[in-house]
Amino acid sequence: MHNKTKQAEISPQLKEKILSRKARIAVIGLGYVGLPLAVELAKKGFFVLGIDTDLDRVNNVKNFVPYILDVPIAEIKKVVMTKRLHPVHNFSLLKDTDVVIICVPTPLKRKYQPDISYIVYAVKEIAKYLHRGQLVILESTTYPGTTEEVIKPILERTGLVCGKDFYLAFSPERIDPGNKKYPLNKIPKVVGGVTQEAAVLVEHLYGYIIEKVILVSSAKVAECVKLLENTFRLVNIGLINEMVMMAHKMDIDIWEVIEAAKTKPFGFMAFYPGPGVGGHCIPKDPLYLYWKAKLHGFESRFIKLASNLNSSMPQYIVHRVDKALEQRGKKIGNAKILVIGVTYKKDVKDLRKSPAIELIDLLQKQGAKVFYNDPLIPYLKINHINLRSENLSSAFLSKIDCVVIVTEHSKINYNFLVKHAKLIFDTRCALKNFKRENIIRL
Repeated sequence: MHNKTKQAEISPQLKEKILSRKARIAVIGLGYVGLPLAVELAKKGFFVLGIDTDLDRVNNVKNFVPYILDVPIAEIKKVVMTKRLHPVHNFSLLKDTDVVIICVPTPLKRKYQPDISYIVYAVKEIAKYLHRGQLVILESTTYPGTTEEVIKPILERTGLVCGKDFYLAFSPERIDPGNKKYPLNKIPKVVGGVTQEAAVLVEHLYGYIIEKVILVSSAKVAECVKLLENTFRLVNIGLINEMVMMAHKMDIDIWEVIEAAKTKPFGFMAFYPGPGVGGHCIPKDPLYLYWKAKLHGFESRFIKLASNLNSSMPQYIVHRVDKALEQRGKKIGNAKILVIGVTYKKDVKDLRKSPAIELIDLLQKQGAKVFYNDPLIPYLKINHINLRSENLSSAFLSKIDCVVIVTEHSKINYNFLVKHAKLIFDTRCALKNFKRENIIRL
């Protein structure tokens, strides 16, 4: 009875603040997830504190410098100028907030081991300023159990009790960079609370900016939802990448097979082969699930196999390019190779986990002289790679032994490329409308 009394004192106050848009919100992490979320909440009239340990990001928001293409600069400028969004570098202002949303990176330490150090750091900072009636929401992708097994104990070390003094929930981000059809407000939001009351509070908050909010029974279920979504994609991409290797051996055009298969109105979803998987989510998120399952004595063979297979695609492409050059009397070790597109995704300025980076590295290790062209990336300085995007001219292309299309950006002049290139290895079927002997498809 005591707990219920305490809840009755807190929840109506926070609920009323959210419903009246008087709740003060902090978004920790102003990256691909946090910045769009912070701007949308500010646009709806909430005061939003945008916290990032990267001072450059904070200054970029303050000075309206674009670094996340999905958020129009005009929108950032409006919410900053009207003081609805206040970007800061330190955490002390958390003491005056009602809701804290964590949107920090969750990389891997090694291939199969999660790194939640950014989450832990953020939560420890929150704990310094945690107060009664506060709602904490984790959006960062992580393994099932993180919210209850890691975050809750850290926050409860303050002496405050989850569900009695503060509220805790998980709501996985589902941002798809560059997707104009499904912006933030069009993607349904899954919410799982450590308590049902926490889930309902999050539902009220996100209901302002997102068309549909789905409540699940727990934070652990919500954490697993995100991992299932990306594991589904990883496994199916792995399957089709294995199929493209098999089809090549059997002299079958896998692209034609896929186009025919997808005419079936049920029981099939088209996935396409490519140079590997990139971005923040697909290469990494399923391995969080794999790692957690192993702690429970279960090894997910599908996840491991798909991850290994997708990771092998750059090496496979190097092998295919080597064979193609060999058939034309050229050795890869003294070949000039041009990589078209180095971002992980079409028309998106994002290099995170891009398979193009590994492909360039592998080609260089084979002794090839590698160049690249990408309309979104003027220079590339990663690891041992230090290159600048080349301008495509007939004179330049005449010196190139093989062009490898890795990312099929819309701004690339494919007609010009096909006309002047000696040999093109197309990993994305970007040239499906061209029938030329100088084109080889993955």
